[in-house]
Amino acid sequence: MIDILLSSWQTTLQNFQVDPGAANRVFWNLVEIYSESSRHYHNIQHISQVLSTIDILKSYTQDLPAIQLAAWFHDSVYHTQLKDNEEKSARYAQDVLSDLGVPSDLGVPAVHIIKITNLILNTKYHQGEDIDSQILLDADLAILGTNSTTYQEYAHAIREEYAWVGETEYITGRKLVLEGFLQRPFIYYTSVMRESAEELARLNIQREICALCLTSGANTNRN
Repeated sequence: MIDILLSSWQTTLQNFQVDPGAANRVFWNLVEIYSESSRHYHNIQHISQVLSTIDILKSYTQDLPAIQLAAWFHDSVYHTQLKDNEEKSARYAQDVLSDLGVPSDLGVPAVHIIKITNLILNTKYHQGEDIDSQILLDADLAILGTNSTTYQEYAHAIREEYAWVGETEYITGRKLVLEGFLQRPFIYYTSVMRESAEELARLNIQREICALCLTSGANTNRN
């Protein structure tokens, strides 16, 4: 997987004519970040899945390299006890991409990096008006529309990332997040994801909510 990701990263950065050695150093820094032991879900596997989904949707993009770079950086800062992960991830992306020296004649850093940081910021509330934001958001939530086994592994990994939260508090908070997705007219923005994953995503979410309710009821009975 790492070799495939490195090749993808190098291809993306070729669009900006940056120094290959510097670009590779950033890649390995990102791999190290996404390999932190606290990352049970928001890890390098998640980045790989997001990039794979973007690749499926790439014919709809307006700025594919920007979406790909936003995907790489969107969870570069991720701590479950913080409320500003997206803002810090966007700032990290801005600093790193500026240091790489993407040439200004390609619209960066004045324009292109701003777009990348805005894409990252849109992942905070999963709201996007332009097609590139919508593609990134759909890719970020692609896990919701996977098979039940993969979804259960995802749900378990999220719980592990919030291991510091008590059971009752976690169930309450998690249900609010999941119910928020169900209350939306559509979970996914793009027609491709709606057709291929919307129905399954809603089913997976409903099943997780039911499981959380059962856990909550069992805890109440024990008390």
